[in-house]
Amino acid sequence: MTRIERLIGIDTMIRSGRYPSVADFCQRFEVSERAIYQDLAYLRERINAPLAYSRQHRGYYYRNPTWVLPAFQIGEGELLSFLLSIELSQRYLGTVFVAPLRNLLNQLQNYQISINPNDFLTHLTFQPGAVAPVDPALLHDVNVCIREQYPLAITYFTASRREYRDRVIEPYHLYFARGDLYVIAYDHLRREFRQFALCRIKRWQVQSQQRFQRDPTFDAAAYLRHAFVSEVGGRPVTVAVAFDRDQAPYIRERQWHPTQRIEELPDGGLILRFESGALGEIKRWVLGYGSQARVLAPPELVQMVAAELQQAAAQYTLDCNYNAGRTAILQISDDGS
Repeated sequence: MTRIERLIGIDTMIRSGRYPSVADFCQRFEVSERAIYQDLAYLRERINAPLAYSRQHRGYYYRNPTWVLPAFQIGEGELLSFLLSIELSQRYLGTVFVAPLRNLLNQLQNYQISINPNDFLTHLTFQPGAVAPVDPALLHDVNVCIREQYPLAITYFTASRREYRDRVIEPYHLYFARGDLYVIAYDHLRREFRQFALCRIKRWQVQSQQRFQRDPTFDAAAYLRHAFVSEVGGRPVTVAVAFDRDQAPYIRERQWHPTQRIEELPDGGLILRFESGALGEIKRWVLGYGSQARVLAPPELVQMVAAELQQAAAQYTLDCNYNAGRTAILQISDDGS
């Protein structure tokens, strides 16, 4: 939440006549007391709000209840960005996260907006694809753990081994990839930083009785630099994939990886190179292009893709043989011989 959004929320709470306290503001906006005191000082000193504290009610009020926040202009680009955040929140995080945003949008109707929000919604549609649901309470608790440095005890489902396991993690950073929310955390079990899909956390407990010390050398951007989509993988290696001329235009127009380099080929195809250790994720990505993509490096990835294609071809061979045999039996039965 930006400061302007928080200031509007603080103004709304004060205007309700319930004499909200600093603790009420902290709980509502999930920020520190220091941030709230800075916001109150901004209201009082920068925009001359008639803000006062009632010792009797132990909360804040306006000495002049007719005072309103100064009008401000919201441009088309700003409003569109805000509406996009509402729609994306609803589709990827669930309706429970949309309510505060829509409430803020309703509050903005009292201010000077240069564009009608409803004009955008009539010609804006999202197709989010497959989305993994996340418990809103879990996302809230993970965010609290990141902010307050609380360890989190979880029961996690590891899809590759198809098993549940209890572990304790120290959450550092949330990121969103291809319809899923992940948390980067120090894993006590593996004694290293790993990423966990929130949709696979089945049970959790905030360890609020203790705090962990953040590693000052941790850099989320550096950690994700060699990831591919949602998987970080192991040691980064140079990946090279050749695409034919029919697929090349679609590859050329997108940023697939921050380290990518494109080599154009004489026949209109191209070679995409980048640095990543997420070979499992890359294998699944390449397979989606069928015969229009061919892995050139590293050798390990070449073998992974080749083995997967051989197994798939074998399954179709078995199906073809079965169907051919069944057809022959049916023909014999029809002939009566």
